[in-house]
Amino acid sequence: MGFVEQAVVAEDGHVEVDFRLPTFWCSPNFAFLMLDDIRTALIGLSWSPAFAIRLHDHMYAEEVNEGLAAGRSFDAIFGDLAGDQGLGGLRATFDMKAYKRRQEAVLQGLRAEGFSDRRMVAMPIGVLSALTFQDADAEREKSRYLAALAKRFGRRADTEPAFLTFEGQPILEAGLGDYLSDLRRLRINMEFSGALCRGLKASRYKEMEIVDGEPTLVDFMRGPVTPKQDAQRPD
Repeated sequence: MGFVEQAVVAEDGHVEVDFRLPTFWCSPNFAFLMLDDIRTALIGLSWSPAFAIRLHDHMYAEEVNEGLAAGRSFDAIFGDLAGDQGLGGLRATFDMKAYKRRQEAVLQGLRAEGFSDRRMVAMPIGVLSALTFQDADAEREKSRYLAALAKRFGRRADTEPAFLTFEGQPILEAGLGDYLSDLRRLRINMEFSGALCRGLKASRYKEMEIVDGEPTLVDFMRGPVTPKQDAQRPD
C-alpha cells in the first residue's frame, strides 16, 4: 500500500520504521492495527532487536507512538475514544476478507486448470496441498489459503474438504457459481479501497516537503507550489 515510508536496520541491529496513512483523519484503530502488526513482526525477528515505530502526520500520532513504545493496548491508549471500535472486530473482518480473497484465487485457479465444480467442492486438503498451479497468483495464494484455513478451523486431516465458507459450511456444487460471484464482489471492493488509499496518500504528499505535521486545507486547494510561484506570492 505504500504506507511504510522506510524501515532501517542500523549496524547494531536496532530497527526504525516510519509509517504514514492517506489522511490526517484515518481511523485510529485501523492505524493501530497495522502498527501493532509491524511491532509483532519486529518482535519475531531472529535477533530480537530494539526497535522504534513512528506514525507521522496523524491526529493521534503522539498517543499511538507513545502507546506503542510502552507496549500498551489500543483500548489502554484511547480509553473512551475506542468505544465499541476495538481491534478484535476489525481484525476479524480483515481475517475474513483475507480468507475469502485467497480462497477465490485458488478456486479460480482450479477452474483455469480444467477442474469441474464437482471435483473442486469435493477436493480434500491433501490433494490441494499436492497440486502445482500454472498460474502464479493461484500458486502463491494456495499456501496462504491453506494457512488461513488452518488458522480459522484448526489443523484438519488431509482427507477433509479443502473448501469451506468462512462460517464453516460446505460449498455445494449447485451454488458454487453464485458463491464465486460473491467472492469476486469482495475482491473488487478490496481492490477499489486499496487504490483509493494509495491515491489519497500520493495526492497528500505529492511534491510536499513534509517531515511531520498536517498540511492545511490551503495546501490541497492550491496544489503543488513551485519555488517561482512561492516567491511571487504576497506575504
